Formats: sequence, structure tokens, C-alpha cells
Amino acid sequence: MAERGRTGEPAAEWTGGVDQQALDEVVRFTSELIRIDTGNAGDGACRERPAAEYVAERLAGAGVAPTLLERSKGRTNVVARIDGTDPGADALLVHGHLDVVPAEPADWSVHPFSGEVRDGVVWGRGAVDMKNMDAMVLAVVRQWARSGVRPRRDIVLAFTADEEASAEDGAGFLADRHAGLFEGCTEGISESGAFTFHGGRGMRLYPIAAGERGTAWLKLTARGRAGHGSKANRENAVSRLAAAVARIGEHEWPVRLTPTVRAALRELAALYAVEVDVDSPRFDVDALLGKLGPAAKLVEPTVRNSANPTMLSAGYKVNVIPGAAVAQVDGRVLPDGDAEFRTTLDELTGPDVTWEYDHREVALQSPVESPTYTAMRAAVERFDPDGHVVPYCMSGGTDAKQFSRLGITGYGFSPLKLPEGFDYQALFHGVDERVPVDGLHFGVRVLDHFLRTV
Repeated sequence: MAERGRTGEPAAEWTGGVDQQALDEVVRFTSELIRIDTGNAGDGACRERPAAEYVAERLAGAGVAPTLLERSKGRTNVVARIDGTDPGADALLVHGHLDVVPAEPADWSVHPFSGEVRDGVVWGRGAVDMKNMDAMVLAVVRQWARSGVRPRRDIVLAFTADEEASAEDGAGFLADRHAGLFEGCTEGISESGAFTFHGGRGMRLYPIAAGERGTAWLKLTARGRAGHGSKANRENAVSRLAAAVARIGEHEWPVRLTPTVRAALRELAALYAVEVDVDSPRFDVDALLGKLGPAAKLVEPTVRNSANPTMLSAGYKVNVIPGAAVAQVDGRVLPDGDAEFRTTLDELTGPDVTWEYDHREVALQSPVESPTYTAMRAAVERFDPDGHVVPYCMSGGTDAKQFSRLGITGYGFSPLKLPEGFDYQALFHGVDERVPVDGLHFGVRVLDHFLRTV
């Protein structure tokens, strides 16, 4: 039986004719990209070039001219532009990264770089983060070439290196050194949005990202008096560092609600039939989160700044007190939350520990009333009429941070329809990462419709 949309007509008629080849290709491209090991440990050893050449070959086969760009040898990016029918319209950036986080094969049910397709599921590192989206884009572009479709807006495609580390060889390099390739782009879409989130009560939510917390990776250094481990030492660097790390880990950050998070809370409260005024000075966000069931997970990480200690390094021998000790902290900062974050870290580290930014990126916030957000909402709900699109803010970050330097407003929109019990968010950087074939098919249809109608 043919799938049908809100108006009741067969899907093939109202999607612009996404054909079986596109549905087959998105699965094959996802699988084949997974087989190209682009694991990025952040040490500079990753080589995205084989994946970039794979992408470039498929774009060229669709009549789209790719440009390959490198800051460092083998750290390859691909950029291409599809001309729209309206030369006066702003361009739209569609970007996805080619690198993935490393995976340990011994921990997995299948080899993480096998790209195995089994029981209607594609397995492997990158299946959701984010070679699936790369494959969707390729399948849609090739579908357009076969059917003669042109979007209204210019579409700029960017397949980037190094997103899983600093982005210095990827989106940062492109934004800083090749800004001309993105001329006219005012908005962009990428990962981590429009996936099915099962919210209980049979409710299917589709969170679309309209914001990201900023990145603040920190290096803490405690200095003291080196000495013998058997002697009393009130200037022990390890003790000083440990105390500061404990204070940071135990700190309760105050609530700070951004416009995106307020919009998310407002829509979720309505869906869960909770009467609450999120704009009231007496509003208790934690009380509301307790009434939102599973959906609280979408919002809870983004109502506050955060700082989590992640790494410790000190000493070289058990009976030697070292003169210095170092810790790493993963900080995440809300829009307009930088001043509070810095002041708090100064207080928590105290006089005996210094801290500095190891890596820092801005927080983002995008309007949820924009025509583009409205078009994303409409595209998802057309293919899942019983689904509910809600805005949310990502707790982490994407390449949208780097592209924001060019004045590009970013959204998280990589559509997937997922069955109940499929924990999409847990699979990001997790073991046994995988994506259902049906979810990829849904994504191609939604993405095609959105890109043609936005």
C-alpha cells in the first residue's frame, strides 16, 4: 500500500517523485561511507580524503561540480553549489561531516566499519553521526539530476573534515579561508534534529534544533611544592587540584532559560497538558521537567551552564609529590552565559589553581518563528501527520558554530523516523551505532520536500 500524506494522495505524487533508486542509494551510500574508516581521535592522524573522494565522485555523477579543499594533507573537505531558480533568493547551506569518533571493534556486536545491512538496519560507526545524513544529501541531489528538479534557492553543499575534534581542518578552515564559496548563504541545516523521540503516551516528537550551547574545554593547572611522599606538604599540587575538581563537579548551576528553551518548554507543556506560565518569575523549571516524562531529556541539559571534569594528570612516581597537576574540564555555556561561566570558574578553582580555555566556541541561537523553521516543521509533519515537531537547543555543538562566523544561522535538521525503543541519542558516540533502513527512506523524502519548498 502506498504511503499517504495529509491530503490523502499517494506519496510518490506529492514528494516530487522520490524514486526507488534514491531509496536504494541512501542505504548503499550510508553503508559504503561507514566502510571508509574516518575515525578521528583528535591527534591529527585522521584522513577524510577517501570519504571526500567518494562524495565528490557521486556529486560529479549528478552533474554537480565538487571542489576539494585541504588545510592539512588528507584532511579533505568537499564544497559544491546547486543553482536555484530564483537568483535573488538567499542561499541555503547543507553541511555534514565526514569524520567519526573512533570505535573499538571488540566492544561491538558487528565490526564498526563493516556497514553491514541486517534485518532492515544499517550498522556501523557514523550510522547516525552523521554519514546517514551525508548519504541522504547525495541521494536527494542525484534524484534531482534524474528528474530535472531545481530548488528555488541556491543550495551550497559542504562535506567537512574534523568536526569530531576542533574543526580547524574542516568547517573552521572553510569559514576562515574560503568564505567566498558560501556567498549568499544566510541559513544552514545539519545534524541532530528532526529525529523521532518517543515521549510516552504513544507520542512521537520530532525535535528540531534551533540553538547550541557554546563549547568551553578547559585546562586547570595546580602548582605546589614538590617533595617526598612521606613528608607533610601543605602545598601539594595534587590535593589543590583535587579540591578544585570536586568543587566544579558538585556545583549546582543556576537556571538560565534562553528563548529557544522557553519555546521548547511552552510547546512540551501544551503537549503534555501541563498548565504553566514559563514566563512567570515564579516558574519552576525543574517541577515542569518532572511532569514531561521522557521528553524532559530534550530540555534538561540546556537550562543551565555546565562543567564536567573529564581528565586528570599528575605525578610520575607514588612516593614523589609533583610540583604541578593538570585536569581537563568539559564546559558548555548557554547564549549570553559567558560572564557567569568565567566568574563561577574563578570562584570554584580558588587561589591555588589557574584555568584557561583549551578550546572555545560560541553558543548559537536561531529563531523558531522563521519561514525556514516553519518549512522544516511542515516537511516532517507532512510525512508523519501524527508527529509533533518541537524546538530544542543542543547540549553540545556542531559545525554550525564555525559557519556562524559567516553570518549563517544554523538549524539541526537531519530527519529520521525511528521505532519505539530505538534510543537515537544514546547511539551518538556509542557502541552498536545503527540506523533503520525505513528511517533513511523517511529522511530522504522529508529532506527532498524541504529543500524544494523552503
